[in-house]
Amino acid sequence: MTLDISSAPIASDTTDHAPPGPETVGASPPSPLRSVLTRDLPASVAVFLIAVPFSLGIALATGAPLTAGLVAAAVGGLVAGALSGTPLQVSGPSAALTVITAGLIAQYGWQVTCAVTVAAGLCQLLLGALRVARTTLAVSPAIVHGMLAGVGLTIAIAQLHVVLGGSPQSSALANLIALPHQLSGPHLPALTVGAVAVVVLCGWPRLGRLPGRAGLISARLARVPAALVAVTTGTALSVGLGLTLAHVELPSWTRHGLASPPALDVLGHHWPTLLGAVLTVTAVASVESLLSSVAVDRMSHRSSDLDRELRGQGVANLVAGLLGGLPIAGGAVRSTANVRAGAAGRWSAVLHGAWVLLAALLLAGGLRHIPLAALAALVLVVGVQMVSFAHIRRVHRHREFPVYLATVLGVFLLGVPLGVAVGGSVAVLLALYRLTRAHVDVLVTEDGGYQVRTHGPLTFAAVPRLNRTLALIPAGTRVTVRHDGSFLDHAAYEQLHSWRTSHQAGGGKVAMLTERHEEEVLDPDGTVRSGSSPGPHRCRAWTPWVGHHCIDQSEDDPQVRLLHGVRGFQQHTAPLVRQELARLSREGQTPSQLFLTCADSRLVTSMITNSGPGDLFTVRNVGNLVPAPHEPGAADDSVAAAVQYAVEVLQVRSITICGHSGCGAMKALLDGVHEVPGPPTPLARWLRNGRGALARLKRAPAEFDGRPVVDLVEQLCITNVVQQLDQLMANPAVERRIEEGSLQLVGMYFDFATAQAYVLDRESRRFSPVSVEQPQGSEQLTA
Repeated sequence: MTLDISSAPIASDTTDHAPPGPETVGASPPSPLRSVLTRDLPASVAVFLIAVPFSLGIALATGAPLTAGLVAAAVGGLVAGALSGTPLQVSGPSAALTVITAGLIAQYGWQVTCAVTVAAGLCQLLLGALRVARTTLAVSPAIVHGMLAGVGLTIAIAQLHVVLGGSPQSSALANLIALPHQLSGPHLPALTVGAVAVVVLCGWPRLGRLPGRAGLISARLARVPAALVAVTTGTALSVGLGLTLAHVELPSWTRHGLASPPALDVLGHHWPTLLGAVLTVTAVASVESLLSSVAVDRMSHRSSDLDRELRGQGVANLVAGLLGGLPIAGGAVRSTANVRAGAAGRWSAVLHGAWVLLAALLLAGGLRHIPLAALAALVLVVGVQMVSFAHIRRVHRHREFPVYLATVLGVFLLGVPLGVAVGGSVAVLLALYRLTRAHVDVLVTEDGGYQVRTHGPLTFAAVPRLNRTLALIPAGTRVTVRHDGSFLDHAAYEQLHSWRTSHQAGGGKVAMLTERHEEEVLDPDGTVRSGSSPGPHRCRAWTPWVGHHCIDQSEDDPQVRLLHGVRGFQQHTAPLVRQELARLSREGQTPSQLFLTCADSRLVTSMITNSGPGDLFTVRNVGNLVPAPHEPGAADDSVAAAVQYAVEVLQVRSITICGHSGCGAMKALLDGVHEVPGPPTPLARWLRNGRGALARLKRAPAEFDGRPVVDLVEQLCITNVVQQLDQLMANPAVERRIEEGSLQLVGMYFDFATAQAYVLDRESRRFSPVSVEQPQGSEQLTA
């Protein structure tokens, strides 16, 4: 399980928006009942098929009664699903809490663990009432991913013992020490079933990648959850070969007796330790649920009420603890399956809970044939997947790997609470180290002068190093001190100016500059003191587009201006991006989305999407058109080739078509440039690809949500985006990926006058503005 590590209340079930899908854009929106029957019902079955084996596996890993996993799954669907602030999220037994729950059960017993779950639910209700959900997301992603990786390793090593036919030890370190002995004498029937289950789990999703006709058939098979296929295969192998194995035992449900004398005695004598356990369960379950909500929002292009989500999780844990279920949290595995299955709203999660309840009541006999080795293999793979190499690369790129590694080792060796504390301590120390870290370099210039370059915050801690460096400069020389614009405290400021006064008294000259200004300035308040610099660009790197006032318009030679810009890049920006570009050079490009937009010079794709090198595979043409193959004389293979390359080779997960205001191509279409008599020009031939947008403009013009269109050109601009999405579906590679559920299409429009982006809502068929913060009670689509 991996969490990707982005909020408006849902007014009612009938108003839940669905994620963008491949359906025809111009159709009328389906009724709520039809949406439930055609989308939520099938999705609930798909999630149910994943939830049952997963819940049994988590219960097995914790040492709880296996019925506790089914109780948690049913409550997670029926209660959390009905009250959730993230309608497409599916809750159930938490993999991240496996180690904590197992420790509580081993030390205090099942009744006390249920009491801890009840108390954690009450704490979540309190946090939700205090509206602090977003503050919990302030935890460093390196700590969160490190915690998940540590838990995953702990789970994987413990369940490896079960796959080998043994029993897990009491701690992760003990499991690791005992592993060589377990490997030397495995139980062959258990190992066979476990190995087959692992192979099926890892290989089943790859069926859809087969080429040709076999790929279409296998893609339909791949829609069956791999967890279900793996457990079913392991069970069939065990029964068919008559293997002697340990199987699932489902004890009859009985009241766990929270108020029994033994439980009350434990609560009374160990309440300080149990209070820490309650806070730990609360924190881990809340952070996992909220991070999963953020991931679901990103997948479904919507916004959630995180405080309502926290309250829903609190009620679910309260009910689960009272009924004898495991602690509950929103799960990325189940939620991702729910979104990809096409769920439209919260009814999918609720119905999945109902199916789990029916399975627990009616299918107990069949579940008892499942070998424990197959379930252990499922949990083993989930634990390994919690160690995400994508997250490791991300934290390494942000220089947070020491925090990640400390958290992983801390959780593995010391448990979740102490491990997270270790990771947080390392994060604080790393932040303090970076705050005091500064580089001071002295360079000799070509004209015999000296240049002092500083990098990083200049604080009192850097004053000794600054003194030593400045003392190396001979008296009477000309010196330029260039600071990179980071923090400059009063102690460093006084030291610099004291040295400057002394150096000038000895006949030297000193100019103090920052990277922000080529003027003489190096004061804590950033006040410009004197001077100016030559050259057409007087802006900081990456900011010439802010306005032409930063470019010297007296420079008429565009080549000279271009070279000045390139020099500015080499001086200021290249050192910042060189490491990332070197990585991309080694690893190749792996963009997550194809961005198809207009060639207009005013549309800066990296700016409006806040993206960097390697994030977008961008295709630009006049009018952001996608030539349809059936248009005679108007098709263009270059766009189709780029789309095919992005979809089949780069495996992008979304394609965005972005139009913009004042599009010259749309004006030309309205003026009939493509229909001028005589031999068509290249522009006229190309614009014929926009004839479908003109036809749609007459038939079903697109609209904005909340404002009227400015004029006919703007209406054609947004209608053209809708039309090009339809024409994009004519590409076989796109159509196949959408049928698999692994590709999304997004329509976007950018208005230059207001710097406002709009996204197409596939349900209402309107373009909704992307807002920074959602107004209370709004159902507006956000990205």
